[in-house]
Amino acid sequence: MPSFKLPHTLAAVSLLSVASFAFALSLADLSSKDATTGVKTALEKGASVAVAKLGVENGFLNNDKVRIGLPGSLEKAMPILRMMGQGKKVDELQTSMNHAAEAAVAQAKPLLLNAVKSMSVTDAKNILTGGETSVTDFFRQKTATPLSTQFLPIVKKITDKNGLSAKYNTLMGKASSSGLVSKEEATVENYVTQRAMDGLYTIIADEEKAIRADPIGTGSAILGKVFGAVK
Repeated sequence: MPSFKLPHTLAAVSLLSVASFAFALSLADLSSKDATTGVKTALEKGASVAVAKLGVENGFLNNDKVRIGLPGSLEKAMPILRMMGQGKKVDELQTSMNHAAEAAVAQAKPLLLNAVKSMSVTDAKNILTGGETSVTDFFRQKTATPLSTQFLPIVKKITDKNGLSAKYNTLMGKASSSGLVSKEEATVENYVTQRAMDGLYTIIADEEKAIRADPIGTGSAILGKVFGAVK
């Protein structure tokens, strides 16, 4: 009896259909184990990508999306400072601020990964159904306070090398006590620490959105399966 062979095009379509069916799951079809594994994989990927992009030389400085500008009060004073011959110090301060953020973010990965380990099954399901930045929101909720504590001395050590930083802190300290500037802008190190964390979460959010937009394209079977189920 002659054997029957599918035409190449039909065979290819059949294989694609099988592959599509493998990912055509609903959230209800996912086991708790798969949901948790998938979300943990996304968290780890987001953390790793963000630290790799930002925690390197010029990671902040050369990235328009997260580059740290001068605090608003200092930015407004720029024309006067340049007229006083302080322009070079101001430029150096901005560069050192970005390098300080890079140095701080380079140390963030262990803390981010510890947050992943603490995630519960309930956390995982909430993250899956919580919107396009719920992975990032989880990180922010779990790590904002400890990251701030960790980042601050790293940032201060670098920004303190610029003499303008101390002058700014003295001036803004007085303004802050009078309620004229926010607590965040009261010192250079507080300002940079907050901007460093904002930049970190911004890049994690970008990675999360990419995973959700094309989970199969990540090349990870578990991400394809889990995030494909909530597309």
